[in-house]
Amino acid sequence: MPITAVLFDLDDTLLWDERSVEEAFRNACEAAGDSIDPKELEVAVRREARNLYETYETFPFTKMIGINPYEALWSNFSAGEQPEFRKLQQLAPVYRKESWRRGLASLGVEDEVLAETLADRFAAERRSLPYMYEETLQVLDALRGKVKLLLLTNGCPSLQQEKLDGVPELIPYFDHVVISGSFGKGKPDKDIFLHALSLLDVTPEQGIMVGDKLTTDIKGGLAAGLTTVWINRTGKLPNPEIQPDYRIGHLSELLPLVQSL
Repeated sequence: MPITAVLFDLDDTLLWDERSVEEAFRNACEAAGDSIDPKELEVAVRREARNLYETYETFPFTKMIGINPYEALWSNFSAGEQPEFRKLQQLAPVYRKESWRRGLASLGVEDEVLAETLADRFAAERRSLPYMYEETLQVLDALRGKVKLLLLTNGCPSLQQEKLDGVPELIPYFDHVVISGSFGKGKPDKDIFLHALSLLDVTPEQGIMVGDKLTTDIKGGLAAGLTTVWINRTGKLPNPEIQPDYRIGHLSELLPLVQSL
């Protein structure tokens, strides 16, 4: 049965989210002042943010939806029907400031005003730094009109929409956009993949799932019966328990693969 639909992950598949986060951290940490090593501060804030994030009662929900602690450092959680999003909306300002306060404190700097300033700086920097991989639009151009295209992304509806608003040329390529926070379950739950396929009116055998994360994109795609393509640009180690159908190192490698299938 020929391939008639391609499902794409968003972050670090089409958008270079990792670069955006790294640059936002660097710029914010460098604003802390000459007496603070920016690299040490970044390590400390990342650590404290992860640890604090897991203490909140909302953590099981954010894990299910697929919202990571660094996204919560700049998300306002202003959309989403579930009550957990309202709790996150209230928690977010406290979480942002406290992550930076604890990071500074671990380096011997007790300064709440600076913590709040840097928390705001990180959020502003991240918003100003949307990056797309240079080949993203070329690949979508080549696929458009030949197969159905769907964007399948984990995250808070308002945050993922904000990311998409930062690259307005991306959205028109897709027949549908599915965000886990709107659906109610996130990758790797196979239900969100089956929901995406139903929107496209295709069977799993007719679809390909392309993503960078084995534990979400590939694991869930396999569970739903899709052909899976793992894009591994950075030489990540494979997981023997999650075996993608195909592996590529650059998005352009997808085009001959789709043709062959």
